[in-house]
Amino acid sequence: MKKTPILLVLISLLCSACTVSQVMTAEKTQLDIATLNVSENLLLDIGVVKFDPGIPNGNDPKKTGIYPELREAESRYLPYHIKTTLQSTGYWGAVRVVPNRSVYSDVILSGLIRRSDGEYVSLKVKAEDITGREWFERTYETQTGIRSYAGNRDRSQDPYQKVFNDLANDLRAYAATLTPKEILAIRQTSELMFFGDMAPSAFGEHLSTDKHGMVSLVRLPAENDPMVARLRQIRERDRLVVDTLNEHYANFYYGIALPYEGWRKKARENAVIIRQTKRSATLRALLGAAVTVGAMKMDTRSSSRSRAYTKRVVQTVGIDRGIKSIISAWQLRKTVNIYRAEIGELAESFSAEAAPLIVRVEGETRRLTGTAEAQYESWRKLIKEIYQIETGFSEVVDVGVPSRSPQPAG
Repeated sequence: MKKTPILLVLISLLCSACTVSQVMTAEKTQLDIATLNVSENLLLDIGVVKFDPGIPNGNDPKKTGIYPELREAESRYLPYHIKTTLQSTGYWGAVRVVPNRSVYSDVILSGLIRRSDGEYVSLKVKAEDITGREWFERTYETQTGIRSYAGNRDRSQDPYQKVFNDLANDLRAYAATLTPKEILAIRQTSELMFFGDMAPSAFGEHLSTDKHGMVSLVRLPAENDPMVARLRQIRERDRLVVDTLNEHYANFYYGIALPYEGWRKKARENAVIIRQTKRSATLRALLGAAVTVGAMKMDTRSSSRSRAYTKRVVQTVGIDRGIKSIISAWQLRKTVNIYRAEIGELAESFSAEAAPLIVRVEGETRRLTGTAEAQYESWRKLIKEIYQIETGFSEVVDVGVPSRSPQPAG
């Protein structure tokens, strides 16, 4: 009988270990914000390309937990949030989500989603400038905390905010190593690459590209060249179109914000419960072995009643908790699937067609339709055609701005 209390203490200790510890407070990184106005001629524009969703070949969502509709949505959502984070620092010029790399931005960001399940996120991001110089390629990751999705948290901070702030700070740190001369060369190169794309016969030899793909300035055009003034006007129109297409990305970003956060929150809770249940099962198995060993060493003079009591304790340890965990996980999974379906529908709608873009050129109205990416491709073809046939732009470029999808009541 004397050994029974020791056995019960062992049971109590192992049972208390059945609860998996969670990250109570997620790690944070302070975003570096400019305290003084940066000279405009030192501000570089940034283009953030849609991320690679990171869906493996032969993906089985039931095994990998990677759902294509969610990853496709994230491949646009995350770049847009990076845009808003970078814009808030005051260290950059225009920051845009760009349809593809044919938009000549001073700095280009591209990325791969390695992991994103509400609890953990891992993004591989590459930063390079228009000259072909790679700034860096790094993996940013974090684990969300138990308060990351709290209703009373600062809503301006995304649960994944640490990775966005880390990236923004790294970009700022690299840009700080560039001299004003290097920054000017980057800006001039992006402009001349646009000019060369529009008028290769006139500007194709102003830049050279070496065998490593690095672009360098050969010579600059004369500032009083009328072609330069005209092409700069066209480039401003091109930027206007890209800015307008960003309204489509904004529409999508804000449209999926609530269901996406709901999915991340529930997916995180579900992952924690499943992990707890699996660990509890393992610990209960170890507990059974420990109790068996302990029972073998018990005083053989103890009554059969005490042995039966010990056996019942062993059998009932964690059962109620296990059943409740299974039921809770099942209910959470149902909620997660509802959010998945809603996000999938929104992503499919975005991919299908964006609001038409209307452009007036010399009194003639052109209507660009299709996805945001397709509209931009049509636009680029149009402005090249305009330039080649020696026609100009009217003073007004009217663009269809999409209205934001109504957000469901929370």
